[in-house]
Amino acid sequence: MILLSVSCKEETNTIKTTESDLITKINAVQEQVMAQGNITKQEEQALASLCSIVSHDDGLATFTTDNSILLKDVEVVPIYNGCEALSVTQTRDCFNNKISTFIKQEFNLSITKDLNLSEPKQVEAFFIINENGTLTGMKVRDSEVNVQAEILRVLRKMPNMKPATHNGENVSVLCSILVTYGNEVEVKVVYIPERPA
Repeated sequence: MILLSVSCKEETNTIKTTESDLITKINAVQEQVMAQGNITKQEEQALASLCSIVSHDDGLATFTTDNSILLKDVEVVPIYNGCEALSVTQTRDCFNNKISTFIKQEFNLSITKDLNLSEPKQVEAFFIINENGTLTGMKVRDSEVNVQAEILRVLRKMPNMKPATHNGENVSVLCSILVTYGNEVEVKVVYIPERPA
């Protein structure tokens, strides 16, 4: 049996000590399973997904949301490329459509098809578009580790935007999306009433 190696080791130099310890533990489990020679393709993918999740320093746990305004409360939402020179309402609609379209186009559907779901599932994801227009502070609520890693991978590819403005100043804004996945992916921007736990 030929086994492919999944390694998180090369990405640990920019991670906090606790995350480095977690990666070391994941690698130890991987090496033990591989030594026994009974790792499945799904287990290998799950290990790779775990590595992807913990080897980036862009989650909500490492970014304070205290200075961010909820998307529903901001005067002008972030302006996605192609949404310039529109009314406030049109800018909001354009932002929603561009975010949804980008995620649907970038999402690797083979990941959800491999789950053989009998019916579609939903997961909520959060992210911050900071006062520079950069996406950060990402978090995906409870979901399969492969789906969580894929959503984070796609969010990390999101292009920079013109930041949201409130009272004439650039501000960080907390955004939420609802991703429905199965044989296809649907994405909806959600105007959350409160901050995620």
